[in-house]
Amino acid sequence: MFVLLSLRDERAARWLCPVGLLFGLLIAQTAVAAAPGSRAMAASMPQMAPGTAPAISFDAAIHQAVERAPALAARRLQARAADEDARRASALPDPQLTFGLQDLPVTGTDAFDPRVDNFTMKKIGVMQTIPARAKRQARQAVADRMIDQATALTAAEELAVKRAAAEAWISLWAAEHEVDALRALRTESDLVVRTAKARLRGGAGSAVDVLAAQAAALELENRLEMAQAQVESARAMLARWLGDSASAAADTAPDFTRLPIGETVLLQSLDRQGPLLSWPSREQLASAQVDLARADKHPDWSVGVSYGQRDRFSDLLSVEFSIDLPLFPGNRQDRGIAARQAEYEATLDEHEDAKRAQQQQLQSDLAQWAGYKRQVARDEASLLPLARDRSRVALAAYRGGGELQPWLDARRAEIETYVTHARMSGDLGRAWAALAFLLPEENRP
Repeated sequence: MFVLLSLRDERAARWLCPVGLLFGLLIAQTAVAAAPGSRAMAASMPQMAPGTAPAISFDAAIHQAVERAPALAARRLQARAADEDARRASALPDPQLTFGLQDLPVTGTDAFDPRVDNFTMKKIGVMQTIPARAKRQARQAVADRMIDQATALTAAEELAVKRAAAEAWISLWAAEHEVDALRALRTESDLVVRTAKARLRGGAGSAVDVLAAQAAALELENRLEMAQAQVESARAMLARWLGDSASAAADTAPDFTRLPIGETVLLQSLDRQGPLLSWPSREQLASAQVDLARADKHPDWSVGVSYGQRDRFSDLLSVEFSIDLPLFPGNRQDRGIAARQAEYEATLDEHEDAKRAQQQQLQSDLAQWAGYKRQVARDEASLLPLARDRSRVALAAYRGGGELQPWLDARRAEIETYVTHARMSGDLGRAWAALAFLLPEENRP
């Protein structure tokens, strides 16, 4: 509330000025007490209830994610399904049971009477189709390649799950460190507010300084609210991989400045990295399908045995053989071979494109990780201490009778520095995870 007064009497103006300042201070104190970002509200910020669940370590989070990820379980089941299919790929088809009436008259006075004609008989038999050996071998080869592909996809999925869980844990770890860093700045904010009030009571300060100090404290509480929301969001992301066990990240994190696999090894092992693991099996599967298409030129054959029973004459036994006649391969088998050959060549080109993309992504990830590593090291060695010292010097100057504005500027810069450092530490960790989980354990040197 603002009141505009037109004062003609200078003496009255000198009398009203202190009263106005005290009135403004009273309003400011009331607003601070009622503000949702005040210390009382900050104490009720969403916090993890003590004892709900222990903090989870990085390695434990990775292990639980691998054990519980539904997508990885689905890949394992698909590999099992491919193995079951391979066990029957080269088996003969089921035999066929044949039965019926043969040579039944359908015209004349004896039509549909099975007893009048000596050729009419009841017939029952078994027929077995026998695919060409080349087809059975080709089908078995395709099934075996399907197992290889399912196995490779399972390994690639496991690496993807490990990386995603690692990134989620690192995000939670970084968000919690941001909250801790901001909470550590509360003490100084409270000290400045008390100092500003004391100087006002002593006649050396101003209500403007008190209001500015209280606004800075409220601004810090708002940043804490935002940081705590990031913690809850990161916790939900980690729960995506761990289920209900996600609570808090352990304080100890891996050394994100050191890769578990050397850069040279990564650059020389593109085909063994997660995004490319399935491509060799894809090529082999496409090649096996070309062989299967070629095997279609080999004819299948079948054999059947039947027994015929006649009422007034002797029973009959029949044996018959049949064989496919691929007389027109140009419009049938040859087109299938050409189609599978084109698919195989397309797979080779797609593999090469994926390899180039992975090489580009790897070099980009390495450069990004190196850049974050240098920035985080520079922050910890120089920028964070400078921001801290600047704030302390400005506070000491204010407590010694100086201006408040230098401390306000230093405090905003300090908050931004701590927040930026916490988030950049998270970026460094996620860049590390993108490189640390490229190779399966068995492919690492």
